[in-house]
Amino acid sequence: MLSGILFQLFYGIMGSWTAYLISVLYVEYRTRKEREKVDFRNHVIQWFEVLDGLLGKHWRNAGLFFNCTFLLFGSVIQLIACASNIYYINDNLDKRTWTYIFGACCATTVFIPSFHNYRIWSFLGLMMTTYTAWYLTIASLIHGQVEGVKHSGPAKMVLYFTGATNILYTFGGHAVTVEIMHAMWKPQKFKLIYLIATLYVLTLTLPSASAVYWAFGDLLLTHSNALSLLPRTGFRDIAVVLMLIHQFITFGFACTPLYFVWEKFIRVHETKSMLKRALTRLPVVIPIWFLAIIFPFFGPINSTVGSLLVSFTVYIIPALAHMITFSSAPARENAVERPPSFLGGWVGHYCINTFVVVWVLVVGFGFGGWASMLNFIRQIDSFGLFTKCYQCPTHKA
Repeated sequence: MLSGILFQLFYGIMGSWTAYLISVLYVEYRTRKEREKVDFRNHVIQWFEVLDGLLGKHWRNAGLFFNCTFLLFGSVIQLIACASNIYYINDNLDKRTWTYIFGACCATTVFIPSFHNYRIWSFLGLMMTTYTAWYLTIASLIHGQVEGVKHSGPAKMVLYFTGATNILYTFGGHAVTVEIMHAMWKPQKFKLIYLIATLYVLTLTLPSASAVYWAFGDLLLTHSNALSLLPRTGFRDIAVVLMLIHQFITFGFACTPLYFVWEKFIRVHETKSMLKRALTRLPVVIPIWFLAIIFPFFGPINSTVGSLLVSFTVYIIPALAHMITFSSAPARENAVERPPSFLGGWVGHYCINTFVVVWVLVVGFGFGGWASMLNFIRQIDSFGLFTKCYQCPTHKA
């Protein structure tokens, strides 16, 4: 448990650092373009465009590949989570059927124009997550330890690095940083807001994870959804419903940048007809729906996405991009936002960025990728593709 707590703190700090780097690069790109009289009133700036403007087409292509693939599977994960959670309220339908239903529900996000329209929803989502986290904490403490509880933790390296990579994924959710910043009136404040948000999230994850592990111990190794271990009560049903709404919002957060990319590809992004944009967005939802039905492995898919995609799109690429963008003396002298002196100035930035790249490449992508892929393949061997009800009781599956 100690290493889990340390990993949460460590990756929370690292995630806040790379969110800071992305915000600096966004402001640098936008300032340069606005000096060239570029108008962004009907155009949403995205991460791959920042990389293109600062570093060229090869960086753009890398950013586009990793970012879009991560957001695609991030949307898949939210859809799988919806089916996994609703099953604990109504198990008359299997999880695959619930995936069909929630896929149709989540497809309605094509009608939400931009991140400006998610402001109140993001705040409500935070309140919902707060309730669920504290429900898990209090309910686990009231429930007490199960008979014969063991706290041996992951006995194999595969399980250890799978868990560590899940934490890497949890604090690497800022693949939509640029789009959110673009929706802000003062995007320069994003980095501070993100740091505060990360600290708040830690007040939710640390107590809930510790309490659930104390109560159920090694049972968590075979139950990817902690809600399945707690007895059904009205409070648990409320937590499930709130998480369903939150996951719908998160699906929109993850999928909206994909909508923007697709709109730009078929050249309808700057059209004023929302109906036309909504209709052109529908093809984006179909592969997400399909992948959620093929790979319904809630838990293992998170760590796999974290190791293979989040490692690059959220950690490695931003750190490298920042170092290369400001590698020349003129670029550092003319930087819109210079590094604070208490972090060691430019030298400190380069040292931290180098550490981030090496650590994530070796531990996150290397060991994490090995463990996650091995675990993912085992799930396929055990349950098969298109499994009807992943980790359901035998009489229901």
